[in-house]
Amino acid sequence: MARKETTAADAAANPGRLKQIALTYKMTRRTDSKIGLVIAAVGIVTFGVFLAIGLWIDHPVYLGILGFVLAFLAMAIVFGRRAERAAFGQMEGQPGAAAAVLDKIGRGWTTTPAVAMNRSQDVVHRTVGKAGIVLVAEGNPNRVKPLLAAEKKKMARIVADVPVHDVIVGTGEGQVELKKLRTTLLKLPRVLQGPQVTATNDRLKAMGDLMSNMPLPKGPMPKNVRMPRGPKAR
Repeated sequence: MARKETTAADAAANPGRLKQIALTYKMTRRTDSKIGLVIAAVGIVTFGVFLAIGLWIDHPVYLGILGFVLAFLAMAIVFGRRAERAAFGQMEGQPGAAAAVLDKIGRGWTTTPAVAMNRSQDVVHRTVGKAGIVLVAEGNPNRVKPLLAAEKKKMARIVADVPVHDVIVGTGEGQVELKKLRTTLLKLPRVLQGPQVTATNDRLKAMGDLMSNMPLPKGPMPKNVRMPRGPKAR
C-alpha cells in the first residue's frame, strides 16, 4: 500500500517538474532565441563523439549508452547555465534584484534587504557571513555612495571590530554585474568564525534597520513605488 502511495506521489510530482522546465525554457527563449539549437547541438555532438569512439574500438552499444547519458547531462548543464544567464538579464536594473540574488547566496549568509533607501529607489542591502559584513547597493552610483557611507558610520558604533565590504551592483567601472554578485561575495576572504557571525547578526538586529517594521516582498520590487515619508522634524 505504501509503495502504491509513493508511486502515485512521484507520478503527481513529475508533471510539476516537467511544467517547471517548460516554463523555464519559455522564459529563457524570450531573451535567448538560440537556446533550442544550442542544446540540441550539444546533445548530438556529445552522443556522436562517444558513438564514433565506440565504433572505432568495436564497442558501439556500450559507448552509445554512455554517450546518451552524458549527452543528456551536458544538455542539462548548458540549459541551466543559459537559463540562469537569461534570468539575470531580465532582473538586471530592477529595484530589489540584488536582494533576490543575496537571498540565494547559500548557507552561512544572513541577508537583510533594504537597510537603507531613498525616494529614488536607490537601495542598500546587508548580508553577513564569514567574510564579515557586505553592503550591496543598487541604483545611481552617485546617490548610493552617501547611503553606503551613512550605513557604515551607523554600524561603526556597534560592530567596529568586524570588516565591512561594499559593493555597487551595475555594469559601470568599479561595479559588479548582477550575475557575478554571488561569486564576488564567495571569493571574499573568510575572517570570522561561526559564533562571531552569529554575534554580529545579533548586534545588527539590535541596531534595527529601515525595513524592520515594513512588509517587503521577496525578489525584484515593482517600479514607480513611492517610498513612505518619514516623520517631519519639529
